Amino acid sequence: MLMKEYRICMPLSVEEYRIGQLYMISKHSHEQSERGEGVEVVQNEPYQDPEHGQGQFTEKRIYLNNKLPSWARAVVPRIFYVTEKAWNYYPYTITEYTCSFLPKFSIHIETKYEDNKGTNDHIFGGEPREEETEVCVVDIAYDELPERHYKESEDLRYFKSKKTERGLLPEGWMDTQDPIMCSYKLVSVKFEVWGLQTRVEQFVHKVIRDVLLLGHRQAFAWIDEWIDMTMEEVREYERATQEATNEKIGSFPPAISITETPLPINSRNGPSSAPSTPLSTEAPDFLSVPKDRPRKKSAPETLTLPDPGRRDSLFKLPSFFSWNSSPQPE
Repeated sequence: MLMKEYRICMPLSVEEYRIGQLYMISKHSHEQSERGEGVEVVQNEPYQDPEHGQGQFTEKRIYLNNKLPSWARAVVPRIFYVTEKAWNYYPYTITEYTCSFLPKFSIHIETKYEDNKGTNDHIFGGEPREEETEVCVVDIAYDELPERHYKESEDLRYFKSKKTERGLLPEGWMDTQDPIMCSYKLVSVKFEVWGLQTRVEQFVHKVIRDVLLLGHRQAFAWIDEWIDMTMEEVREYERATQEATNEKIGSFPPAISITETPLPINSRNGPSSAPSTPLSTEAPDFLSVPKDRPRKKSAPETLTLPDPGRRDSLFKLPSFFSWNSSPQPE
């Protein structure tokens, strides 16, 4: 398992970001979805936790098949998706990603929000860990974004909000900005396959960092669209957008109901604190050596990923992981 802590500062208050986050996730998911690909919302309902109190539980399916390179499509099912489950007890959220096709793969994200510049070194407690956790500071204005995600209207070096008059963000803006908040995200990536673990976990963290950068940039770049919304209005926007997104990708589940009436305690299988994702002890078939084939003693039972130097060999995850943990834009 590879664990990293990400700190993403925003020129917002924690209370403002509560609305902006919900708006950004819904709009971003809708923009990134197309026929047969994208984010399907399976459940979105209140949840009562004995430790954290009232929150919101969401379950989503992120369909990826057309996002995979040809070498991956050859071994995965025709319909391939990642399951996202999120428990939002804002300003504390938990998000986990699993894939039934890869039972030894999971992502776990704990998120806390505070009104500061990312200076709290003990926000996730002072418990000693097996090794020092790498802290990655993400600058939403000046960190490099993959070219395919770049939009001039979302370049925060040149963006200025008409309604709040916040921006432009100069170099070193985090030292002088007021208001300012920070999203602290403790991200654990687990891929327990010998010979592939380190390479895959490092790659997934790179993808997650890009996703976090894009989502938080968009939340501020779209501020004039959501800054005047109430919680009731953003929940209605969320409901309408989720139904439109489900229809857009070609899924027609039962109508989504978003209500403020809390469910009974423990009425959903959710964690009272950070969950531990159960993993199967059996590897998927394509990672196993067929029983009817003699094993060569000199050949290790490992897989080799395609050469990352080849453009067509990169495994590209989509940019619509949620940050209501976030990702998504946990």
